[in-house]
Amino acid sequence: MYRFTGICWSRRRRRHVILTAVCLENESPRLRMQSACHCCDWIRHHFGHLSAEYLSQLEQMGGDITKQNSPVLFPTSLYRHIDDAEFEVKVRFLNETIYQIIQLFDGNMKSVTWDKKNLDDFLNILERQFENLNSCVSPAMKPERRLKWYFRKLNRKVLRQMNYSAEAWELIRKETKRHLQRLDILAGQMY
Repeated sequence: MYRFTGICWSRRRRRHVILTAVCLENESPRLRMQSACHCCDWIRHHFGHLSAEYLSQLEQMGGDITKQNSPVLFPTSLYRHIDDAEFEVKVRFLNETIYQIIQLFDGNMKSVTWDKKNLDDFLNILERQFENLNSCVSPAMKPERRLKWYFRKLNRKVLRQMNYSAEAWELIRKETKRHLQRLDILAGQMY
């Protein structure tokens, strides 16, 4: 595994931006940089659109978002840390967070009273976002452990302890909205 730096043209900033990428021994630095530039373009032109779609579906699938607070604190410090990270680390974080959200919604949803079509649309759009981001992530990069721990704790302390109740799922919907809004901000800072 090795690191290299390359230059991509940013249409929005109207200048070149420097990207740092990580390659495996058998990867071509040129292809990896092309992938990073493609990813940069994709995030700039498509991430926000899909983000708006899944946030809308999240709002529409249930009633008002609960005012109740989650027993698991939102990982604000983790997001602050990622704000200062390199481009590829941010992409990995976007990808990993969306993956963790998809996994969270893969639980026992029998008590959910949400509109099923909106729920399915929400999950389909999230999966599409994940697949597109996944093509941008180097397999050499490790996922953020603290993020994984946070989502495990959310699963354990909210869903399991509350027996996958409708109230538990409403807390999950609230926390999911916070994450997706924060990811949208992070993606907007990347170009």
